[in-house]
Amino acid sequence: MGRLFWKFFLSILLAQLTATIAIGGAFWLRDQARQKATPTLDSGPPAAIALDAAAATLRHGGEPALRGLLADMRRPQLYVLDGARRDLLGRAVPAELVNEAERQLNHGADGSAWRGARRLATPQGASYLAFVPRQPGRPEGARGGGGADPLTPALDPGARRRVGQKVVIGAAVMASLLFAALLAWYFSRPIRALRSAFEAAAAGDLAPRFGPATKACDELSDLGRDFDRMSGRLRALMDGQRRLLHDVSHELRSPLARMQAAVGLAHQQPDKIASTLERIERESNRMDKLVGELLTLSRLEALPDVLRREPVDLTELADSIVADARFEAARHDLRDGRPAANATRILIEAEGSVTVNGDPDLLWSALENVVRNAAKHGAQGGIVTVALRVDGDLARIDVLDRGPGIALDDLAAIFQPFFRAGASRTGVDGHGLGLAIAQRVVQAHGGDIVARNREDGGLQVTITLPRA
Repeated sequence: MGRLFWKFFLSILLAQLTATIAIGGAFWLRDQARQKATPTLDSGPPAAIALDAAAATLRHGGEPALRGLLADMRRPQLYVLDGARRDLLGRAVPAELVNEAERQLNHGADGSAWRGARRLATPQGASYLAFVPRQPGRPEGARGGGGADPLTPALDPGARRRVGQKVVIGAAVMASLLFAALLAWYFSRPIRALRSAFEAAAAGDLAPRFGPATKACDELSDLGRDFDRMSGRLRALMDGQRRLLHDVSHELRSPLARMQAAVGLAHQQPDKIASTLERIERESNRMDKLVGELLTLSRLEALPDVLRREPVDLTELADSIVADARFEAARHDLRDGRPAANATRILIEAEGSVTVNGDPDLLWSALENVVRNAAKHGAQGGIVTVALRVDGDLARIDVLDRGPGIALDDLAAIFQPFFRAGASRTGVDGHGLGLAIAQRVVQAHGGDIVARNREDGGLQVTITLPRA
């Protein structure tokens, strides 16, 4: 369960607690109002009938008969107090009711009917106070056909309590709606922003939108920041594809222009057709090599995982690559007339057999590109060393040369397609795809490749691969 769950849970819990407290408060206020309400007497027809029955019973049957009547009577509730103000059944009588009965009798001239209290007397002269308290929920002064009692208040306290309860419950409902509205606004705001970002991305605008706009820490904000990273990555890939298309067009234009010039020269000077065909063949080979490297790079980017896996002896692989590189370096030195003392030397250092799992053709291409790059761009007449060793669970290959190295600002870019930092200084031919292919191959095998300048001059390229 994440942060978003707890925000939902706590918000809903807070709303429920608010509603519960409000409703509980309404009932509490109702009970308090009942306890603090001024006691009133029932002056309706049932009360008058009960008082008449009590008077007749006392007059004809005496106090014992009246006690029996009070014991049998349940509704309405009738109290009869003797001269000492004690109830004939021994019940506890609130003093407020007694005072209210006395007040009503004092206002009436003869204790007339339709009052809630009456004085009763026996033939022997004993005096009693009888009254009927109003039952909860019964409107004060209710009667069969008469008007309201002038001594009762205009608004029933029970009605006032009911109005108060409705107000409190309404306030609780409004508070719940407020919490719900705040919760909906809180969660809909990032969703609206995310929808706007999707619409902008569909229109081609991949600029980040969530990072600067929100500092929240929940799943929706994390989703927005993930979308920013995704759009940034897509924009980088699109920019890379555009740069790649531009570079490919530029690389193909140069040999095509030279081939067109050679064809024109052949038309103008038929006697030089042999040299012209040689130039056309050389340029077509350059184009074929470029297209092959582009196809390899495209395949590696489209399928980042190596489909072919088998044991590969890196020591044996490196021996073959170094032998080919020595042969090409010797042929290059002979063509340039370089003396043997200044010839480029390519050495290999290995601690024994080092085996990895992978595609032998791709690994050959990667290591060959790194070694050829060192032989071409290293100092002429220098030493190129290919060192293999085991580093724990990793197989490590170091390719070291004595060339001018790479500028610090360019070290991070040498593995990008068509990057040729030293081409302008050394005049070495190439397309700048070798190290880019090597990086894709090594990463596809779960390894890593890095380059750094050597302290005593030259470049060191280190390849690490998981051992078999």
